[in-house]
Amino acid sequence: MAPLSIDPRSLNADERAVLEHILSAEFDGASQLRNQLDRTEVTAVWGPDSVSVDLQVREPCEHAALPTELVPVDAHVHDPSGAYVGEILVWTDRGATLAALEFAWVTDEMPASLPVIMDGRLSWPS
Repeated sequence: MAPLSIDPRSLNADERAVLEHILSAEFDGASQLRNQLDRTEVTAVWGPDSVSVDLQVREPCEHAALPTELVPVDAHVHDPSGAYVGEILVWTDRGATLAALEFAWVTDEMPASLPVIMDGRLSWPS
Protein backbone atom coordinates (compact mmCIF):
# COMPACT_ATOMS: atom_id res chain seq x y z
CA MET A 1 0.00 0.00 0.00
CA ALA A 2 1.29 3.43 -0.91
CA PRO A 3 1.65 6.02 1.85
CA LEU A 4 -1.27 8.42 2.26
CA SER A 5 -0.14 12.00 1.73
CA ILE A 6 -1.20 14.53 4.35
CA ASP A 7 -0.76 18.25 4.78
CA PRO A 8 2.76 18.56 6.22
CA ARG A 9 2.72 18.88 10.00
CA SER A 10 5.27 19.09 12.78
CA LEU A 11 6.35 15.96 14.60
CA ASN A 12 3.97 15.11 17.43
CA ALA A 13 5.32 14.55 20.94
CA ASP A 14 5.44 10.74 20.60
CA GLU A 15 7.23 10.82 17.23
CA ARG A 16 9.75 13.32 18.52
CA ALA A 17 10.39 11.36 21.73
CA VAL A 18 11.03 8.11 19.83
CA LEU A 19 13.30 9.84 17.30
CA GLU A 20 15.24 11.63 20.06
CA HIS A 21 15.69 8.32 21.89
CA ILE A 22 16.99 6.49 18.82
CA LEU A 23 19.17 9.37 17.65
CA SER A 24 20.74 9.68 21.12
CA ALA A 25 22.90 6.69 20.16
CA GLU A 26 26.35 7.56 18.85
CA PHE A 27 27.00 6.64 15.21
CA ASP A 28 28.41 8.48 12.20
CA GLY A 29 25.84 11.12 11.22
CA ALA A 30 23.84 11.00 14.48
CA SER A 31 24.62 14.59 15.40
CA GLN A 32 23.47 15.89 12.01
CA LEU A 33 20.24 13.85 12.19
CA ARG A 34 19.53 15.13 15.72
CA ASN A 35 20.01 18.68 14.46
CA GLN A 36 17.37 18.06 11.77
CA LEU A 37 14.55 17.34 14.23
CA ASP A 38 13.38 20.96 14.54
CA ARG A 39 13.07 21.14 10.74
CA THR A 40 11.37 17.75 10.27
CA GLU A 41 7.76 17.44 9.13
CA VAL A 42 5.45 14.46 8.69
CA THR A 43 4.26 14.31 5.06
CA ALA A 44 2.44 10.96 4.86
CA VAL A 45 1.11 8.07 6.95
CA TRP A 46 1.64 4.48 5.87
CA GLY A 47 -2.04 3.63 6.07
CA PRO A 48 -5.20 4.43 7.98
CA ASP A 49 -4.42 4.46 11.72
CA SER A 50 -0.73 3.65 11.06
CA VAL A 51 1.89 5.13 13.37
CA SER A 52 4.56 4.73 10.65
CA VAL A 53 5.12 7.98 8.78
CA ASP A 54 7.13 9.57 5.99
CA LEU A 55 9.28 12.51 6.99
CA GLN A 56 10.77 15.47 5.18
CA VAL A 57 13.40 17.86 6.47
CA ARG A 58 13.02 21.50 5.46
CA GLU A 59 16.16 23.11 4.06
CA PRO A 60 18.53 24.53 5.02
CA CYS A 61 19.83 21.72 7.17
CA GLU A 62 23.09 19.95 7.83
CA HIS A 63 23.11 16.66 5.96
CA ALA A 64 24.39 13.45 7.51
CA ALA A 65 26.78 11.13 5.70
CA LEU A 66 25.42 7.67 6.50
CA PRO A 67 26.62 4.75 4.38
CA THR A 68 23.07 3.30 4.24
CA GLU A 69 19.51 4.59 4.26
CA LEU A 70 18.73 2.83 7.56
CA VAL A 71 19.91 4.41 10.82
CA PRO A 72 22.25 1.83 12.43
CA VAL A 73 20.49 1.51 15.80
CA ASP A 74 18.78 -1.59 17.21
CA ALA A 75 15.54 -0.18 18.60
CA HIS A 76 13.67 -3.27 19.77
CA VAL A 77 10.26 -2.79 21.37
CA HIS A 78 9.07 -5.01 24.23
CA ASP A 79 5.78 -5.28 26.07
CA PRO A 80 5.60 -4.99 29.88
CA SER A 81 6.31 -8.73 30.28
CA GLY A 82 9.52 -8.32 28.25
CA ALA A 83 8.24 -10.06 25.11
CA TYR A 84 9.56 -8.72 21.80
CA VAL A 85 6.75 -7.03 19.85
CA GLY A 86 8.71 -5.32 17.07
CA GLU A 87 11.23 -2.62 16.38
CA ILE A 88 11.46 0.99 15.36
CA LEU A 89 13.30 1.72 12.12
CA VAL A 90 14.45 5.20 11.13
CA TRP A 91 15.05 5.67 7.42
CA THR A 92 17.01 8.43 5.70
CA ASP A 93 16.95 9.89 2.23
CA ARG A 94 20.19 8.69 0.63
CA GLY A 95 21.77 8.64 4.09
CA ALA A 96 21.48 12.42 4.42
CA THR A 97 18.13 13.51 5.89
CA LEU A 98 15.38 11.89 7.96
CA ALA A 99 12.88 10.21 5.62
CA ALA A 100 10.65 7.82 7.62
CA LEU A 101 9.79 6.49 11.06
CA GLU A 102 8.54 2.88 10.97
CA PHE A 103 7.09 0.68 13.70
CA ALA A 104 7.73 -2.82 12.33
CA TRP A 105 5.54 -5.01 14.54
CA VAL A 106 5.36 -8.80 14.90
CA THR A 107 2.06 -8.97 16.78
CA ASP A 108 -1.34 -9.91 15.37
CA GLU A 109 -2.67 -6.37 15.79
CA MET A 110 -1.20 -3.26 14.22
CA PRO A 111 -0.01 -0.94 17.00
CA ALA A 112 -2.25 2.06 17.55
CA SER A 113 0.53 4.10 19.16
CA LEU A 114 4.28 4.42 19.19
CA PRO A 115 6.14 2.88 22.11
CA VAL A 116 7.12 4.96 25.12
CA ILE A 117 10.60 5.22 26.59
CA MET A 118 10.74 3.54 30.00
CA ASP A 119 14.00 2.94 31.85
CA GLY A 120 15.94 3.80 28.69
CA ARG A 121 14.09 1.21 26.59
CA LEU A 122 11.20 1.30 24.14
CA SER A 123 8.12 -0.22 25.76
CA TRP A 124 4.72 -0.86 24.30
CA PRO A 125 1.68 -1.54 26.48
CA SER A 126 0.08 -4.90 25.77
